Amino acid sequence: MTTVQDMVKSVFGIILIMFLFFGGCSREQEQQEQADAVPATQSAEMKTIVAVGDSLTAGFGVDESDSYPVLLEKKLQTAGYNYRVINGGVSAETSSGTLSRLEWIMTLKPDIVLLETGANDGLRGIEPQLIEDNIRQILTRLNQSGVVVLLAGMKMVWNLGSQYVEQFNSIYPRLAAEFDAVFMEFFLEGVAMDGSLNLSDGVHPNEQGYAVICDNIYPYVVEAIQRFERR
Repeated sequence: MTTVQDMVKSVFGIILIMFLFFGGCSREQEQQEQADAVPATQSAEMKTIVAVGDSLTAGFGVDESDSYPVLLEKKLQTAGYNYRVINGGVSAETSSGTLSRLEWIMTLKPDIVLLETGANDGLRGIEPQLIEDNIRQILTRLNQSGVVVLLAGMKMVWNLGSQYVEQFNSIYPRLAAEFDAVFMEFFLEGVAMDGSLNLSDGVHPNEQGYAVICDNIYPYVVEAIQRFERR
């Protein structure tokens, strides 16, 4: 028997697919301008964090100043960490897209990468093994370059089927253990499905939602910084 809860989950899944697939456009030129904007004397002293991901990182639907990378940079610098955070999010991107632009990301000379990817793959029903292979290749390249990685896990909506969801959700902890990455279990913890923390689409965080994400991810970023500075 179909319950109201099942109907809500199905509707949420359909909305999620529509908005993550169609939300936004490429930010690469803007990201490069952001990287170039720091004066030479300051950039020589500052370290670089690049937040890599899809519309959830890009800040779809909110002012750039409310996106989590901007909030995170302010929080870090207020706490005395001399790090800039570049928003490397591209809306509607899949893990294949992230992999394809990885060499461009490396031109930003990241010391730390915050990696949030794969949600759009899952919503399109892409084979979990391909998603895992893509993220593994990304992590391998970053590790080879000496970049410290914070891997942010994603969880898939249940209306895609329990077997698929279980396979998808297991990708992130497995890869985090394999590469000894700093691991945040769920990027949208405390935000997903909370109407007060999302835009009217019910999918993308609003300003308050990104404030929660920033607070949630902050201790993991500090852990990544500590790893980097011990090297």
